[in-house]
Amino acid sequence: MCLSDTSTPIETLKQRALASAEERDWGQFHSLKNLSIALAGEAAELMEPFQWLEGTQSDELLEDAKSREAVEDELADVVIYALQFANRGNIDLSSAIERKMRKNAFKYPVELSKGSARKLGLSSDKK
Repeated sequence: MCLSDTSTPIETLKQRALASAEERDWGQFHSLKNLSIALAGEAAELMEPFQWLEGTQSDELLEDAKSREAVEDELADVVIYALQFANRGNIDLSSAIERKMRKNAFKYPVELSKGSARKLGLSSDKK
């Protein structure tokens, strides 16, 4: 089966992640605590190749096929654990993402945040 972002529903990915864990009897280890820790560990592994690179070097890293595949593998691990967490917590990811994006749109209005990496809502923002 060849999946792609343009044609694969999130539910399909959630079911594949669940089936993989069930086949291996890993559900017994998949508490929300354990899954969140595993997700954080995989996120750290995703960051590792970029750790000491300068700005544009991180983009250039993905131009190398071997490096790109390694980064894609780590990103996939992060997403798989996020899917497993959503499964275990009975979280509808599409709804959660939509709700969070609405919150972010309110927290970071375009007129205050466009072109700026500054985090809004900090004490230095209150003038």
